[in-house]
Amino acid sequence: MQRGKHNSDGGSAQSAAASPALDSLGRSVKSASFPEEFCLELSKMFQVLATEVALFRVEDGQLKFLYPAALRTAGSIPLSSSAIAAHTAVGQKAELYNNFPRIKHASIFEHVKLTHQDENSSVEKPIQKLMSAPVLDAKGHVLGVIQISRKGYDLISSGPDFTLEQLQHLERAASLAARAPFMQTNFKAPTK
Repeated sequence: MQRGKHNSDGGSAQSAAASPALDSLGRSVKSASFPEEFCLELSKMFQVLATEVALFRVEDGQLKFLYPAALRTAGSIPLSSSAIAAHTAVGQKAELYNNFPRIKHASIFEHVKLTHQDENSSVEKPIQKLMSAPVLDAKGHVLGVIQISRKGYDLISSGPDFTLEQLQHLERAASLAARAPFMQTNFKAPTK
């Protein structure tokens, strides 16, 4: 895990954009009936593609995908696994990886094609950079995990490094997500 490594190219501009976006996210979280709305706002806030946002909810000892919708039926991640999302949930700490290919991780979900934007490519670009934050309720119980990634064929093509300030914004977004209806256990996400 890399903490404290900053890339000055675009980091401050993204941070400036994140503050008003967090305010907007906070105002809209209660009206966000579905995880798609919330995650699209996150993608704008962090200036990443919608397919570079993942939202999980804890159900029966597993992390189940709420977003992206294409992964809802692709499987789940046991909290007991060594997956980064499980590590984030169990450890209840936000994590930042700006050289994600060097981190031992299960990449099965990275191979699921999420969009048809690039017809020339039959393979999803792998995750190069990742931020992961737990979604905690007011009592400190884990409700889920939010992950923001940058995908690319290599570290350079995936874009700028994430900053510690952006990780703090993700933690704040996760605390807002905890109040959203879709993070409650009685919410049933539509299947596609």
